[in-house]
Amino acid sequence: MSNMPGYAECRLIEVIFPEQANHHGTLFAGTALSLMGKAAVVAASRVARRPVVMAASDRVDFLAPVKVGQMLECTAQVESVGRTSMVVRVEAFAEGLTSGERCLAVQGRFVMVAVDEDGRPVPVARDVP
Repeated sequence: MSNMPGYAECRLIEVIFPEQANHHGTLFAGTALSLMGKAAVVAASRVARRPVVMAASDRVDFLAPVKVGQMLECTAQVESVGRTSMVVRVEAFAEGLTSGERCLAVQGRFVMVAVDEDGRPVPVARDVP
């Protein structure tokens, strides 16, 4: 992940329950994307210090199944900041709560845009500590 300051990061942890699973007993892809999107929103909001919306997702790779009962830890970090947008890399690790085994399950990049009250793009503040 990038070397931007700590305010550009977010960790989101979720234990996967049956209602979040598909017919194979593994995490439904849409739920994984939702969790990753939430982590991206928090990381980008910490940089912009204003509302953000997702403008794009770039190549989300599902690398390993996440089983019901496992923990999913999403780590989001802002990789770059443009005038109104930010690129956020999100990695989601599956972990067995009793075994401690971890693996990278999903990864992707999301483009987040800072917006005003009317949903129009606005510049990202550059004077964040």
